[in-house]
Amino acid sequence: MSEAALFSTFSVCSDAAGIAGNLFAFVLFVSPIPTFRRIIRGQSTEQFSGLPYVYALLNCLICLWYGLPLVSPGIILVATVNSVGAIFQLVYILIFIMYAERAKKLRMLGSLLAVFALFGLIVFVSIKLFEPPNRQTFVGYLTVASLISMFASPLFIINLVIKTKSVEYMPFYLSLATFLMSLSFFAYGLFKYDPFISVPNGIGAVLGVIQLMLYFYYSRNSEEVSRRPLLESYV
Repeated sequence: MSEAALFSTFSVCSDAAGIAGNLFAFVLFVSPIPTFRRIIRGQSTEQFSGLPYVYALLNCLICLWYGLPLVSPGIILVATVNSVGAIFQLVYILIFIMYAERAKKLRMLGSLLAVFALFGLIVFVSIKLFEPPNRQTFVGYLTVASLISMFASPLFIINLVIKTKSVEYMPFYLSLATFLMSLSFFAYGLFKYDPFISVPNGIGAVLGVIQLMLYFYYSRNSEEVSRRPLLESYV
């Protein structure tokens, strides 16, 4: 195989991994829709928390900034997925604010403004203080920190599943989509020789495997428990 053909194949595989990551991420972006349908129908946020969507918005904005050519040329698929994600999270936050009680509404508005202020500061500092090679490194470390902090959610779910011995709070298709998205962007980062993409998504892929293993283990146990008779004889 010629060098040109090898490069073409490599490029196609890289793009395929990035596009797959975008598609699997879209599944995650739309997953909260049933929750917000319930909020809109009931015209109340009930006991739901809006903070996960605030954290997700900040994460998407930082990763979007990292994926733009001004910071990291050649990884536009990182920018596309996070631009879509940022729009979804912003819409969710605005709906939450619309139907929240006054105190919760003010807290959410304050959090939203803080996110935009922090993101604006990151953009300002990275442009004013860093030239392109160092700019990518600076924003890249922030991206890794942001992505790893987002993995606190899967760790909480894993802990909850082990404690309750139930997969009720860990839907299979959501766990599968998370794993496939992380795996896709792990591969995309490898193809692009970008550790700021491959390392955090590699960690995400490992956590995804753990979630799927726990799902199959505890769902099997749940089935065994459900097959037991309601009254057992100990005679």
